Amino acid sequence: QVQLVESGGGLVQPGGSLRLSCSASGSTLDYYSVAWFRQVAGKEREGLACVSDSDGKTLYADSVKGRFTISRDNAQNMAWLQMDIVNPEDSGLYYCAAIDIEPCPMEPRMYDYWGQGTQVSVSA
Repeated sequence: QVQLVESGGGLVQPGGSLRLSCSASGSTLDYYSVAWFRQVAGKEREGLACVSDSDGKTLYADSVKGRFTISRDNAQNMAWLQMDIVNPEDSGLYYCAAIDIEPCPMEPRMYDYWGQGTQVSVSA
């Protein structure tokens, strides 16, 4: 069983950048797909990006494509979400999640393991 902890959230100005980290423990990330989700009050949890393990293929939501980049390093047991050109609509609670299936899914119901979330606020 894998435990996940997110970090790196905070306040950022529109147009700025932020890098979120997801640290795994209890198990290696080998054979796990990893994804990032965003939760905004009153809305469903949204899948933003995911990365498979065996081939490193990635998927992105249209809302973040070209601005956000997901990456992983199994040797460090880490995953990241690089957020560039952020806007106020990117504000929310960001979660990383993992599941031992491939290719990586974007639906939150497919994921078994979740972190506690890290808050991102985009404001001038």
